[in-house]
Amino acid sequence: MSDKKKKMALHWKILIGMVLGLLIGIIAVKIDGADSHTAKQLVTDWIKPFGKIFINMLKLIAMPLIIASLIKGVSDLQDISKLSKMGFRTIAIYVATTVIAVTIGLVLVNTFQPGTGVSDATRDSLISKYAGEATQRISAASKQADKGPLQALVDIVPSNFFEAAADNRNMLQVIFFAVFFGIGLILIPPEKAQPVKDFFDGFNEVVLKLVDLIMLMAPFGVLALLAGLVVDAPSADLFKALLSYSLTVVAGLSVLIIFFYPAMVKLFTGKSPKFFFKGIAPAQLLAFSTSSSAATLPVTMERVEEHLGVDKEVTSFVLPVGATINMDGTSLYQAVAAVFIAQVMGIHLGLEAQLSIVITATLASIGSAAVPGAGMVMLVIVLNAAGIPEAGLALIFAVDRPLDMMRTIANVTGDATVSMIVAKSVDKLHEPKPKEWDDFA
Repeated sequence: MSDKKKKMALHWKILIGMVLGLLIGIIAVKIDGADSHTAKQLVTDWIKPFGKIFINMLKLIAMPLIIASLIKGVSDLQDISKLSKMGFRTIAIYVATTVIAVTIGLVLVNTFQPGTGVSDATRDSLISKYAGEATQRISAASKQADKGPLQALVDIVPSNFFEAAADNRNMLQVIFFAVFFGIGLILIPPEKAQPVKDFFDGFNEVVLKLVDLIMLMAPFGVLALLAGLVVDAPSADLFKALLSYSLTVVAGLSVLIIFFYPAMVKLFTGKSPKFFFKGIAPAQLLAFSTSSSAATLPVTMERVEEHLGVDKEVTSFVLPVGATINMDGTSLYQAVAAVFIAQVMGIHLGLEAQLSIVITATLASIGSAAVPGAGMVMLVIVLNAAGIPEAGLALIFAVDRPLDMMRTIANVTGDATVSMIVAKSVDKLHEPKPKEWDDFA
């Protein structure tokens, strides 16, 4: 008799946690009615704190995640000369597609405004609950506006790394240090760099494992967050807004996957969308099921080399770097989520605030590890940068896992697209020669 039992997938556990959290909150509201608050208080005192613990754990791992992922990703380039042609070209295209993805997300969320359907009573309740935190962010933004035009550039360079790493709002400074450190590792003799690289390789593995452990708590965290949310704002219009938010994210990701990437491939390589999707489809399906660009990477490399005709010299560089720094789907979702939360809470985001979302979401994608749940970690920092109360994370986490599966498809498809464009630019794109046993078409 086999001891192995088929385990339930994490996304199903999270969905179950979401349903149970909603039921617990609704039951507490129904039991109390208008005259009593005993059941609501029970949820607030004994269930809701576990949601706060879960959010704190996500915030706890944010900076180590950035440091480990970026230093490993940059140092793995091995030769600084690679940054001169293929390297700069790759990174420039990755950054450009990420900016476009964030812009698409902002256009859609500002057009459809999924967060504005929440009633005044629910919105006022949320604003009142997070008023202190919102006021603090607004005050900080006002102080920033009084500074010089180049202050944002000055603020990217930290004077003290440990001070920068002590505050999640200083993500740009930590990214600067991590990239700078990784370049230093490339430039010193390999025998001296290797012990440091080995340390950060191990550090990266530990951090990724910690993310796995945190995600094990996700079903319970979602249950607590949703139960607390229903008790605090038991309004059906909030959940209608959540559905509208999900549809907005899916619409944005669909634009990327179905229209933007195939158009890029056709424009820069001359290959048809049918050719592209036929080649990359298995990697997309694996990305959907694992929600991990890293787990999908071996299949992505095989499909891009054997079925899309990209030379191994290109895939071995472009795709691993892409799995680290190219998170178009994640960035689009972060933009939509940030503006949605602001809309629900009645916070107006002007042009300057939304430009900060473009910049921060683009750079946050560089620090997102290619594992499930990492995008939610980075969203905390995007919210901080845009002056949006981070507690608003509770509004969207319940539907994060299904959306994570969709945005991972966008991330992997974007990696494949850029690899084809780079290969074409360096004359490394040829007719594919798939192995006979892999070509069932």
